[in-house]
Amino acid sequence: MAAQTVADFLLERLRAWGVEKVFGYPGDGINGILVAFSIADNQPRFIQARHEEMAAFEAVGYAKFTGKPGVCLATSGPGAIHLLNGLYDAKLDHVPVVAIVGQAARSSLGGSYQQEVDLPALFQNVASEYCALATVPEQLPNVVDRAIRIATARRAPTAIIIPSDVQELDYAPPSHAHKMVPSSLGNQGFPRIQPDEGAITAAAGILNEAKKPAILIGQGARGAAAEVEQVARTIGAGVAKALLGKDVLSDELPFVTGSIGLLGTRPSYEMMRDCDALLTVGSNFPYSEFLPRPGQARGIQIDIDPTLAGLRYPNELNIVADAALALRALLPQLEPREDRSWQDGLARKVERWWETMRAEALVAANPVNPMLLFSEASGRLPDNAIVTADSGSSAHWYARHLTFRGGIRGSLSGSLATMGNAIPYGIGAKFGHPDRPVIAFEGDGAMQMNGLAELATIARYWREWEDPRFVVAVLHNNDLNQVTWELRSLGGSPSFKESQDLPDVDYAAFARTLGLGALSVDAPDDVGLAWEAALAADRPMVLDVRTDPDIPPIPPHTTFEQALNAAKSLAKGDAAAWGVVTKGLKTKAQEMLPHRKAGDEEGRA
Repeated sequence: MAAQTVADFLLERLRAWGVEKVFGYPGDGINGILVAFSIADNQPRFIQARHEEMAAFEAVGYAKFTGKPGVCLATSGPGAIHLLNGLYDAKLDHVPVVAIVGQAARSSLGGSYQQEVDLPALFQNVASEYCALATVPEQLPNVVDRAIRIATARRAPTAIIIPSDVQELDYAPPSHAHKMVPSSLGNQGFPRIQPDEGAITAAAGILNEAKKPAILIGQGARGAAAEVEQVARTIGAGVAKALLGKDVLSDELPFVTGSIGLLGTRPSYEMMRDCDALLTVGSNFPYSEFLPRPGQARGIQIDIDPTLAGLRYPNELNIVADAALALRALLPQLEPREDRSWQDGLARKVERWWETMRAEALVAANPVNPMLLFSEASGRLPDNAIVTADSGSSAHWYARHLTFRGGIRGSLSGSLATMGNAIPYGIGAKFGHPDRPVIAFEGDGAMQMNGLAELATIARYWREWEDPRFVVAVLHNNDLNQVTWELRSLGGSPSFKESQDLPDVDYAAFARTLGLGALSVDAPDDVGLAWEAALAADRPMVLDVRTDPDIPPIPPHTTFEQALNAAKSLAKGDAAAWGVVTKGLKTKAQEMLPHRKAGDEEGRA
């Protein structure tokens, strides 16, 4: 029987940690590991992406939607470099990902050899929590165990670098000797940090005195949704959601004001403007201008990470604790609010907001209003859907037009806001939950950047998924729309067409060449029908939707007068100025116009 190599042991250790999927791309810097996959009957399963960056994004998506650490694998030199964008996405969104990368053979290091890159220096920042270079077999147990344990505990990317010759050495465990470092497997659950009793009592006092309490939740509140809801009901608060916390609490609750920030809702904006107490739970929302003015509201923050407590607002109390445990301790000390006028007023604003969003989605466009794509999807999302969105204008519509309920999960690149994440996120999610439908909203810029290639990955694997539905909805406007709007908003500069215009691509036709389903949509009345067909399909579907690039992503706090002035400023040579002005003002006007009753949608603005 052949001796166990370092690479063989690496896979054995990953299996022992419960790792089931490894997202990667091959190269000679990891040939020893690839041989080990073959010997181990592909356990854990190697999932081949089209590019190492996509492998990293797939690991991030897998981790975000399963709660387990994602693992990605790349060769030395360029392969390792390609992982960086996805790993930075994991770092900034606090996601556990372990990167395993090859390196040039030890004998060549320092010799300016082919593909030799100083990988410890390269990964020093992105994997700042843990990055290890394995140079002898005896290191492997400790290196693997620490990489997985630290990634999980710190919710961060870690990196293991293994030179190509080390991968092929016979494995030898660390001996019971000086300078040998033994290790052990597994965690019997991480401890749940209990809150300080005095801080909880003080927090209850602040909330009981408040007349206009507000709650802000992020992804750190995901395990405390029931407690957040109960607190909000008890004290009569509204609940705003940071972008990564969009799926934490159902939008069907009348006091949930929706997203916050530049991509947020008017009810969230006005709640923060008017509140006198703010309870932040599990959120690192960075844009302080959308929070109450300092001194306006008494602040309390609950976060499991002490380094993030008190980072965004001058709080009176920063409570480092498990969110659910802290809120459970808080609830018995809260006095049920008899005066519900604050919460009832927020509920009325929320109801009108959703009516306004539907009205804005029905504003006439050429040919399809992009908001309509999201609005028509919203009520049709399956209760167990997983939704991903790319950065850019699609993130605006994702934040404002999709109502999440029940078990619907959703995410995007929250802090890095990188392009090209939606489809690989969805692929990672599918390998974590093959029984759930995935919907990915993708701008055509991101589609051309890497989405087209990753459709090939979907085509390769979809037949093994229990639920084959994977809908890719492309906002096809031949414009890098988010940057176009940023150019326009920064002083009313005209769009720079040389940088913003995209070549026209038939995304539906491309999908069909791969054996996927596809529909081309260029009429508003066909959008709802397209969603129904896609969500009933027996295979992944691409919806190639011709959307109007002149529909503006107007921030919720913008007044009509500000919108009018901004529209006028766009006439400085912008070829699309007239369309931008007319459609922008029609869109903004929906906030002021009387609303039709639900279900009465005859005609469009």
